[in-house]
Amino acid sequence: MVDEGLLKDIKAAMDAGADAANKDAILKVYEFFKAVSKENEDLAEELEDMDITVQMVVTDKDEKYWIKATGGEITYGEGDVDSPSFTFSCTMAVGAGMLFGEVDATSAYMAGDITVEGNLQDAMAFQEIIELAMEAFEDLSEDL
Repeated sequence: MVDEGLLKDIKAAMDAGADAANKDAILKVYEFFKAVSKENEDLAEELEDMDITVQMVVTDKDEKYWIKATGGEITYGEGDVDSPSFTFSCTMAVGAGMLFGEVDATSAYMAGDITVEGNLQDAMAFQEIIELAMEAFEDLSEDL
């Protein structure tokens, strides 16, 4: 069961908006992805055969985060990661907006708000993970 406190923290961060996001908000969203991936059938199925490592570079904060989806498991952390499938760079507001489901990654990429280096197919698959996780978040946080 996804921790209710985690859901409340993410909801508060989302209510404050992506412009107010910080490191704590990013890591809590990643923790939610990890937790919900064990409970949500659609997300678990999507992750089953996936092997993606994502490096996120926050350009206005000089921060880096990573998240891996390998063999149905999600792990994450701060800093650099070895051999990312792709690296995306953006401001904290754009990155948090994408993770919160407020910013469409494809539109942000086309507008130049996100730069991507590496495998674009993996980037699109990661967007699918975000969308499935945010759908699960909406369902789980309805009563908060």
